[in-house]
Amino acid sequence: MLKEISVAHSPDADDIFMYMAIKFGWVDSKILSFTNKADDIQTLNETSLRGEYDVCAISFSLYPLIAEDYALLRTAVSFGEGYGPKLIKKKGVNLKRNFKVALSGEHTTNAMLFRVAYPDARIVYKNFLDIEEAVLSGEVDAGVLIHESILEFSDELEVEREIWDIWCELRGDENLPLPLGGMALRRSLPITDAIECERVLTKAVDIATKYKKLLSTMLIERDLV
Repeated sequence: MLKEISVAHSPDADDIFMYMAIKFGWVDSKILSFTNKADDIQTLNETSLRGEYDVCAISFSLYPLIAEDYALLRTAVSFGEGYGPKLIKKKGVNLKRNFKVALSGEHTTNAMLFRVAYPDARIVYKNFLDIEEAVLSGEVDAGVLIHESILEFSDELEVEREIWDIWCELRGDENLPLPLGGMALRRSLPITDAIECERVLTKAVDIATKYKKLLSTMLIERDLV
């Protein structure tokens, strides 16, 4: 009988892209089987603090809090180079020092960087899917968009600041990409299982990339992205 490994990832397209190569049977294992759950990144961060999943997507800013129980995998990581989360507001609005802002979660990397740059802002935390509407409705003065929402948002909104620019100011002369998120694996797993998990996930990324046109079509047809 195969040992079952629980994998939790975000509903973001790149995470779906990776895991569905496993789901569709393009990658398999002789010793492990996999179940998956998609959830927003803050929920995943919180479940990692409770140790609920064997493998879980996390924000890199959370990792110091779970490092005793989880190890980072060398695959399925997200870095920004010249782009990343965006602080947006309504066009023509001047933000006050204590403006109200919606962020996608307390432990997200973008929230950590935002708090450094804007210590006086009044923060509320929301599901990342609800942030754009919160700004448009006037519930908040601004919001930080993540995932695909940074690529397409309302014409009524404009970018106040790139989180990438905050990162560049903090990193100084070090030419480092913006570390956003990765996959963490439970340290209590037997070493053979841990190695196999990383092999399967790495292979899934490789195959998904190799057959990205076919996989993209399959995901769209099944309304998975």
